[in-house]
Amino acid sequence: MTSEWKDADTMQDLLESGEVYRNPTEVKMSQIVLPCHANHCGELSVGQLLKWMDSTACLSAERHAGCSCITASVDDIHFEHTIGVGKVVNIIAKVNRAFTSSMEVGILVTCEDLYTDRQWKVCHAFATFVARRTEAGKVQLKQVIPLTQMEQMEYSLAAERRRMRLIHAEIITDLLSSSTAQLGECQEYQDAVPAERTRVESVELVLPPHANHQVSTFGGQIMAWMENVATIAASRLCNAHPTLRTIDMFHFRGPSHIGDRLVLKAIVNNAFKHSMEVGVCAEAYQGGEPLRHINSAFMTFEVLDSDRKTCTLPRIRPEPVDGKRRYKEAIARKKIRLDRKYIISCKQTEVPLSVPWDPSNQMYLSYNNVSALKLMDTRNNWVLTSEKNKVRLYTLEENQMLCFKVEMHVSVPAEQTFHLLSDLRRRKEWDQHYEECEVITQADEDDTLYRVATPSFSKGGKGQDFILLASRRKPCDSSDPYLIALRSVTLPTHPPTEDYTRGEVLCAGFTIWEESSIITKIAYYNQATPGVLPYICTDIAGLSSSFYSAFSACSHFLEANKDSLAALPPSALQRNSAAMHCLQKEQ
Repeated sequence: MTSEWKDADTMQDLLESGEVYRNPTEVKMSQIVLPCHANHCGELSVGQLLKWMDSTACLSAERHAGCSCITASVDDIHFEHTIGVGKVVNIIAKVNRAFTSSMEVGILVTCEDLYTDRQWKVCHAFATFVARRTEAGKVQLKQVIPLTQMEQMEYSLAAERRRMRLIHAEIITDLLSSSTAQLGECQEYQDAVPAERTRVESVELVLPPHANHQVSTFGGQIMAWMENVATIAASRLCNAHPTLRTIDMFHFRGPSHIGDRLVLKAIVNNAFKHSMEVGVCAEAYQGGEPLRHINSAFMTFEVLDSDRKTCTLPRIRPEPVDGKRRYKEAIARKKIRLDRKYIISCKQTEVPLSVPWDPSNQMYLSYNNVSALKLMDTRNNWVLTSEKNKVRLYTLEENQMLCFKVEMHVSVPAEQTFHLLSDLRRRKEWDQHYEECEVITQADEDDTLYRVATPSFSKGGKGQDFILLASRRKPCDSSDPYLIALRSVTLPTHPPTEDYTRGEVLCAGFTIWEESSIITKIAYYNQATPGVLPYICTDIAGLSSSFYSAFSACSHFLEANKDSLAALPPSALQRNSAAMHCLQKEQ
């Protein structure tokens, strides 16, 4: 038995014995905010906070890895509150999931008032750390074993967040190029401030106090220097002290070391009514060598009055050529941020049923779609309502919402099951509620938009139709299931019609677990909305057997098509064709 599984058994014994459980990778830091940590407004410098956050997260990563780690990236951070002198900053960091040589660390920052015993959340962030290569070679990280429901949820979502990070730069580039092309010329404003006036350039010499225990420039220190020049640029626009609200993803392009000269540059890209975007970059050099790109970020600032209300900001006049490009890209990024906040930051119960779909929010809608299904899958308080011939129906009533889960096993390989259930056009072969199904658009390899029509529930009534986003995910490793997540979206090209009542699906889909090479466990989930309740309420009350009939038919459908090549995607068919060709040559 490996040490990680021994650790898991020990922690499980702790949970069962009733002792207080603490995640073995968890690291806590508490700091009282002193005047030396604060700006002239008596508020904690965000740069100092970023240093504390990075330090705490690094210690958590190293506790899990057992070796030195470096900061690779920090996801978008939204600061909900400022922190005053005399308050206590509490930071908790723990490893959510480890991959091959990288790991995601979750960071929670809260503020504590020692006099009133009140605490509140400041921000929540996710950082990626990479284990440094040792003398023995590249490090293979041990797996994280999630035990609590919260740990299982974060473990599952970490894989989806990793997927977003890997495609983030490419998708943002595509969105910016398509969005800026539609914006036309920059709008001219009277009394606009020339962008050149906000330009800041500063150089820092990296000394031993700025380095971590690996003699590399501390990632938190670089972030603090970047925040400093960005704040100066923002102050030059508004002639006031700005408050940093949001930082877009930090991504470290390369290392910096003691002796480096770090050149930090910042400029206001665009100013909106109540906020401004500042672009900032860090480059390093030693001696006469060329500049090395270390990091870039976009920071959003506001200016608050004495009542903590946002002030109206002056407009910016961009520089020619590159300045106009940055000006337009800032407008596009603002829309992307609003989409992201609208879709991802809301609690599941607050997200509207049908969010408009377009290419600018596809990445975030897909993330929300898969995350909602994963959240349902990690819940452990499902109640078994009925069971018939090994088809189990579970229900869960929570936050005035009714969720249900249907579970069964089939003798079909998991990958084939995934491909058969992924194509919603084939669902009418086993589900009587699917009368019509057409592909509207194939957004990418993993996301497809469908229009689904269902028959009328009542005699003489209208049928329902749904515009669904189907998001497919293959397992990140053996501890993950295959996923097919479904949710309603709206499309201007497909408005409601008189022939059908437009229905809504908040969250539905399949998780497909490989239990052996031929045995697969399937779980179907649905977070019931008024539109689908008429189809399921009698089943949950135990008055009908259509649930069993539908999933029994699903089982027969999968069994009958388990050897069908039509279910496989083109890439799999090409692999099969190549294998057959090689076999023929050998013969």
